[in-house]
Amino acid sequence: MSGRRTPVPRRGALRTAAGALLAGTSATGCAQDGAARSPAPAAARNGESTRSAARPAATPRRFPGQPVQIEHGPRGRPRVALTFHGQGDPALALAVLAEAERAGARLTVLAVGSWLDRHPGMARRILDGGHDLGNHTQSRLDINAMDETRAYEEITGCAQRLRRLTGSIGTWFRPSRARYATPLVQDLARRAGYPHVLSYDVESLDFTSPGVAAVTRKVAGELRNGSVVSLHFGYRDTVAALPLLLTEIDRRRLRAVTATELLS
Repeated sequence: MSGRRTPVPRRGALRTAAGALLAGTSATGCAQDGAARSPAPAAARNGESTRSAARPAATPRRFPGQPVQIEHGPRGRPRVALTFHGQGDPALALAVLAEAERAGARLTVLAVGSWLDRHPGMARRILDGGHDLGNHTQSRLDINAMDETRAYEEITGCAQRLRRLTGSIGTWFRPSRARYATPLVQDLARRAGYPHVLSYDVESLDFTSPGVAAVTRKVAGELRNGSVVSLHFGYRDTVAALPLLLTEIDRRRLRAVTATELLS
């Protein structure tokens, strides 16, 4: 994985550059988050929320007519869901959240339990920004390769941390190290309290650190009504690409909403 350090330019400059970056595509996968590092703000280092208002923590919902494993929302409505695997440098995570909020976008964050152990204030920060918060397992290992007991512990371990920090096990479950959950993992997620598994139909490949232009082209080239996009905290390319993606979403008259709003 590349250790590239892409500077985070101002939104105005990114808007100007947006048109030049939208062309092309690539492949699919998911690697370990958090490659890039920068000093975290004191609030994040100390596990403190950056906001004082407490948004009630939503619980998982069943969506009638939807499969257990959801890849995208309705194709007839101009909405998309930007979903983030929650791990990595909290300073970069805070930058993503702030940029989305400036644009009026709401995200879905699937948090890793061990990341919440290190940065407990991030759970409340995500909710207070109006975003969805969900479960991406406790350790972010290959859950599909685990036996039943260990896989269930991975799901419930993160769920317990979410409940302790927010009062809810989170709105969604997404398997770790995999785009799709096996039938066993789907059953275990339902047993843990998640009626659905949240997959995606657009893979950004931002975890490969391909550069801002490549991330933007990949997502923009595949984005359509109802898309669920897979992105990651912990990468500077992602932070820098987000304003461009939000500009493109707005240009297409789409709305970036939470996964719950996308399916509602």
